[in-house]
Amino acid sequence: MTIRHWLLIGLLGGLVGCAANTPLEPRELVYSTSSAETFREAVELMLEQGYVVRHADLSLGRAEASLARWPEYRLQLQVSEEGSGSRVRVSALRGNQPLPPQLLDPWLVALQHKLGVAP
Repeated sequence: MTIRHWLLIGLLGGLVGCAANTPLEPRELVYSTSSAETFREAVELMLEQGYVVRHADLSLGRAEASLARWPEYRLQLQVSEEGSGSRVRVSALRGNQPLPPQLLDPWLVALQHKLGVAP
């Protein structure tokens, strides 16, 4: 192999290292509404806020959405049953960097209001 090949391999290896996924820290909140209702309202909230929902599966309780403006924000949603209510786990990326979980509190509060269960 020539030096050019080694440089190319080194450069590609460095780029792969930069693209490695940083673990996301989800933020969670339990709501008194059913998981199906919570999921539907959460996806609707994403749409109202300008997100493009790329994947949404009610049976899995999972959705992923992206904000179509720079820098790209991506939300990942998981809704599951919790007793007679539902547990929402949401995490977000800005570009390729995870957002600190406390920055998701306003989104969870907006969902709480949308569901009509705000204190």
